[in-house]
Amino acid sequence: MTDKADTSILLTGASGRVGRMLCACWQDVAPDLALIPQYRRPAPPGALAWDPLDGPGGLITHIAETGRRPAAIVALAGITPGPGRDLGLNRHIAEATLDAGLRAGVTRVLLASSSAIYGAGGSPFTEDAPCAPVNAYGAAKLEMEAACAPWRARGLDICALRIGNVAGADALLLNVARTGPGGAVVIDRFADGGGPVRSYIGPATLAAVLATLCRHPGPLPEALNIAAPDPVAMTALAQAAGAQIETRPAPQGAHQSITLDCRRLAALHRFAPGDSTPAEMVRQWRAAGDA
Repeated sequence: MTDKADTSILLTGASGRVGRMLCACWQDVAPDLALIPQYRRPAPPGALAWDPLDGPGGLITHIAETGRRPAAIVALAGITPGPGRDLGLNRHIAEATLDAGLRAGVTRVLLASSSAIYGAGGSPFTEDAPCAPVNAYGAAKLEMEAACAPWRARGLDICALRIGNVAGADALLLNVARTGPGGAVVIDRFADGGGPVRSYIGPATLAAVLATLCRHPGPLPEALNIAAPDPVAMTALAQAAGAQIETRPAPQGAHQSITLDCRRLAALHRFAPGDSTPAEMVRQWRAAGDA
């Protein structure tokens, strides 16, 4: 018989960059919540081999065989931008995951969306800000969020996570890793002499936030901005990672500040004092083994 008080958490998309970092730091951050990583076949020992697009059977069978019904699903699985990739699959993967969760008796799904749904300018964005995505990825994630309504009406607690930049899965630190120790990265320079400012979160901080949301005793908001409380200067982040900085004039149309208002999240999760610092974000990235 399935343990109704089970505290395991199913993480879909565990093979992605963010998923790998979460798996690496989860035990240290949330030892009371056993993480079940999901992979499409083949899967390593202890993981769930299941593709949501194949239907709910794999998840239902796993629960029946292990006697463990996840307390929540952290749904990272999706399609990221790239040549030839069908971003419209994000909606279908989400719908399949929600259907499987509902049929399997899981009551909560944390669904990875993106801050790209807001577009550019007018920041810091609150969760109630108008959404005007400027790229296909943001539009696909906004469509995915809209598709949640029927599942909520059927009783599933769904929180769309509008995630900012995750340190180590972002373009800047990936460039730092490619250039190697002491290498140079190019950062836009705006009229005031400063560089871009963005909302970031370290992988261990993200894991702690997800654990808090999985444990939350009542219904969650339908959407939450996910980032550390204070925005980060990208120049400072690159310097904390040991990179040399080269600047170039910002191209026309570039936005210096695109940030998230995370007060709604901060009311649910207690951040540590250093969570917003570039040095701590870089430390977490390297500790997660993906640097």
